[in-house]
Amino acid sequence: MNWRDTVALITGASSGIGEATARRFALAGINVVLVARRLERLLDLKQEIESKGGNAQIIAADLGIEAERVRVFEQIKTADVLVNNAGIGWYGYFNEMKWETAREMVQVNIEATAHLTSLFLPGMKERGRGHIINVGSISGNIPSQGIALYAASKSFLDAFTTSLHRETRGTGIHISVVRAGPVQSEFCDSALRRENGGHVPTERVGVTSEHVAWRIWELLLHPKRVIYVPRWLQIVPWVELSFGWLEDWIGPALLKRQTTIR
Repeated sequence: MNWRDTVALITGASSGIGEATARRFALAGINVVLVARRLERLLDLKQEIESKGGNAQIIAADLGIEAERVRVFEQIKTADVLVNNAGIGWYGYFNEMKWETAREMVQVNIEATAHLTSLFLPGMKERGRGHIINVGSISGNIPSQGIALYAASKSFLDAFTTSLHRETRGTGIHISVVRAGPVQSEFCDSALRRENGGHVPTERVGVTSEHVAWRIWELLLHPKRVIYVPRWLQIVPWVELSFGWLEDWIGPALLKRQTTIR
C-alpha cells in the first residue's frame, strides 16, 4: 500500500533505531508520532523533521507506566503503523541485577509492547489495514550469559509476533519482528549506566541505526513475519542448535572478564 499521509507511532524515538526510523518514515511522507521520555530530544527531532517538510507530533511518556501508555493511545486513537522499539538493556550476572532494573525491563520491553498492541490492533482490524513492527534481537534466539532477562524479553517478542502474525493472516494486518544484531547506538552506554551494569561485549561493533531504519522501511513496503539485520544473521538459529554447547563453555569466561572491567 501507499504509506504517504498515513500515521506511524514510533516508541523509543529519542535516539538510536527509533530516531533513525522516524527520519526515514517522515522522508517518505508518513506522519510520525514520536514517543519517548526525553522531551528535549523529541523537540529537536520534531524541528529537524519539519524543517525538511515532514510532519511530526511528539508525546513525552514513560512507557513503563500503564497510565502513560493509555494516555498515548487517547491522544492518537488511530495509527496505521506501530513500531514497538522502546527497550532497555543491562549486562551482568542476573543475581547482581537490582529488582528495580529488572521490573523496569519487563515493563518497557514486554508490557509496553503487549499493551500498545492491544490498544491499536483492534482499530487496525476494523479498518482492514495496518502494520505492527516489533524491534527484537538475535538474543531472543541465542539466550546468552549476561543478558538473561533481556534475552527472555526478546524471546517474548518472537513468540508474540509469530502468534499474532498467524492470527491476523488474511485480514490486511501485518505483524513483523526485526531480529537485529549489534547496533551502534546509545543502548550499550545506557545499559552500563544502570546500577551494577557491565560493558556489553558488542558495544563497539554493529550496524548503524540508519541501516536498521532502512530495513524497517523495506519491511513496511514488503511485509514479512521476520527479518534479520544484517541479513547474514539468519544463520543464527542454526548456530545455537549446532554450537550452543560451545557457548556453554566459553560464555561464563567472557561474562566474568566483562564484569571485572566495569
